[in-house]
Amino acid sequence: MDGIELTQPRFKAYVLPNAPLEKLADGFRWTEGPVFFGDRNELLFSDLPNNRVMRWTDQGGLSVYREGGDFENGHTRDRQGRLLSCSHRGRRIHRTELDGRITGLVEHYQGRRLNSPNDIVCKSDGTIWFSDPPYGIQTDYEGGKQESELPASLYRFDPRDGSLCVVADDFQGPNGLCFSPDERRLYVVETGLQFAPDPIQHVRVFDVAEDGSLSGGAVFCKIAPGNADGIRCDEHGNVWSSAGDGVHCIDPGGEFLGKILVPSTVANLTFGGRNDSRLFLCASRTLYAIYTNVRGARLL
Repeated sequence: MDGIELTQPRFKAYVLPNAPLEKLADGFRWTEGPVFFGDRNELLFSDLPNNRVMRWTDQGGLSVYREGGDFENGHTRDRQGRLLSCSHRGRRIHRTELDGRITGLVEHYQGRRLNSPNDIVCKSDGTIWFSDPPYGIQTDYEGGKQESELPASLYRFDPRDGSLCVVADDFQGPNGLCFSPDERRLYVVETGLQFAPDPIQHVRVFDVAEDGSLSGGAVFCKIAPGNADGIRCDEHGNVWSSAGDGVHCIDPGGEFLGKILVPSTVANLTFGGRNDSRLFLCASRTLYAIYTNVRGARLL
């Protein structure tokens, strides 16, 4: 199939020979943080260095959702359908209420400011999990240089009581994250030190206990060429990862199944569209999409 590489024959069941990669929009600086709103049939994503969040729909095409949002990177939705966002320059997690108001949720841990929250997911119990590397405060391109006050860590925030805890701190640069469909596993991307000549870069997998604590953390896979950034699970528990040459699909046992080739580096991705089977790709300066024969994971 054109634009598809099959490492394992079973990957053929997940892709469609008559569904090509589609360019939806381009002309951005660096796209990130895609999240699909099924009830509004729209995709939101960040044009990060331009400090704006974009909206794309099949019917209306491209428009600006908001500008000047303190350099938002990752986005997701909470259990009430509200937009949750990671702010680089604001160094916080904030929520967009259903009436459009923005509510700050968390920006400090033990009296010190977060670094630059990067990616975010919401568990079925309403807890919010996010990565906090220093990338957004190390350059002026994606937020502005500021001093780091905390080590790079992975956090869990409970909006019901306002509690914030570190669930893992043995990272140099935690990045993308996603839960398995049954929420018993958490996959987290390590992208290492930003300016290191040979940074640590791989995907790790943790076991998630009933109380939200993590154990394990072994290397699940390594992505090449390039490295993993954003990741998503499908309904079967396969991990779909961004990569230097497109999107790679890895089964729950860590076996590579195949890849979708994309002309530019993919930073992040999400399932959406009809039946959650359309894969939206933030690829450098371009937004792409491709229909697949698998649906994104729907958490419990």
